[in-house]
Amino acid sequence: METVYCGDYQAPTQLLRERIIFVTGAGDGIGRAASLAFAAHGATVILAGRTLAKLEAVYDSIAAAGYPQAVIQPLDLNGATEADYQQLADAIQEQFGRLDGLLHNASELGQRTPIANYQASTWGKVMQVNVNAQFLLTKTLLPALEQSTDAAIVLTSSGVGRVGRAFWGAYAVSKFATEGFCQVLAAELEETTRIRVNCINPGATRTRMRAAAYPAEDPRTLKTPEQIMPAYLYLMGSGSSGVTGKSFNAQ
Repeated sequence: METVYCGDYQAPTQLLRERIIFVTGAGDGIGRAASLAFAAHGATVILAGRTLAKLEAVYDSIAAAGYPQAVIQPLDLNGATEADYQQLADAIQEQFGRLDGLLHNASELGQRTPIANYQASTWGKVMQVNVNAQFLLTKTLLPALEQSTDAAIVLTSSGVGRVGRAFWGAYAVSKFATEGFCQVLAAELEETTRIRVNCINPGATRTRMRAAAYPAEDPRTLKTPEQIMPAYLYLMGSGSSGVTGKSFNAQ
């Protein structure tokens, strides 16, 4: 898949005005920054995540800034069933009638260890959150996305999902799966819908997951989630209309 850099994009102020955008992992890190950036550019953001207190904090930040009122959606990607996702999709259809954007941001890191030592239970959890939940959420939200005149699905990839690297285990394999899912879905939707599907690799970013993966690294040497938002705004907004099935780098 072609890899493209889009980190220099300059988003118009009202790029996402009146758009409805769903963000997973919205309570922290890149998900929090993306939710605030989308709201700042006019979107109504559905904040999905496991920890209600974190979602409420993001909700409050959006409200305090005077951006469009967000919606809190508690969601456990490891435990949710297809019926749970369908109930969620039905609620979005009922409340909004459509969905204009879906950012798959939440991911599980798992273990940094050789395959020979990898715990089967951890492998299963990483695949459930990073691959299976991604499939189920996308599948159930497609009817709402099809009601949009310009919809975007953005999937979070990684450098280790393009070239395999020792000791990255299930996380790397799940990101290879994400790249494949992006290509398959983009090809299926390109001729029959106005939904574009692309991957984004955030790169080395100052997040809790990065700190867990590289505990000896100085976080001050890394870009903050806020600094990589131009790429996310590009992929979620009309600037990327007609662009689909590609893999982008935020840095």
